[in-house]
Amino acid sequence: MQVYVRVVRAVSQLCGFFAAALIAVGVLVVCHMVFVRYVFNDNTIWQTDFTTYCLIAATFIGSPYVLMTRGHVNVDVLPHYLGARARFWLALFSAAVSIAFCVTLAVLTFLFWKEAWDQRWVSDTMWRARLWIPYSSMPIGLGILTLQYVADIYNLVTGREPPFGMAAERGA
Repeated sequence: MQVYVRVVRAVSQLCGFFAAALIAVGVLVVCHMVFVRYVFNDNTIWQTDFTTYCLIAATFIGSPYVLMTRGHVNVDVLPHYLGARARFWLALFSAAVSIAFCVTLAVLTFLFWKEAWDQRWVSDTMWRARLWIPYSSMPIGLGILTLQYVADIYNLVTGREPPFGMAAERGA
């Protein structure tokens, strides 16, 4: 199981790098779009769609990295006031609810992606982008996020990581 945790951690880290690259490419494409519009006074066809798809993909594909690094917004008022045992059970419960949510969304977005693939959906813009390509980021990101949650639950249950990243108080 420790190999699983290491592999998922490496994949989540790659997802973070890929998400950062998508954001960087999106920024470059916006710069290109501004240059083409205002310097050459020409129309842009694909840049807005491409940038939107990059940012959406960065959100989904980057989510396992954010979970791994605990970079998400965390309201930890309740865990601060709980004892170590209650904090553990709350962390386990919230992770179980989160993994159920991720699995459900992963399945639903996979079905959405499959429909776009089967019916050869394209965007309604002049670019006519094949939508299965940007839609694939949803089930991929959510699937890897689910794997990261499994690794986090394993680390929580085995004591490798404290609940909510909060060390047990001294003397408890």
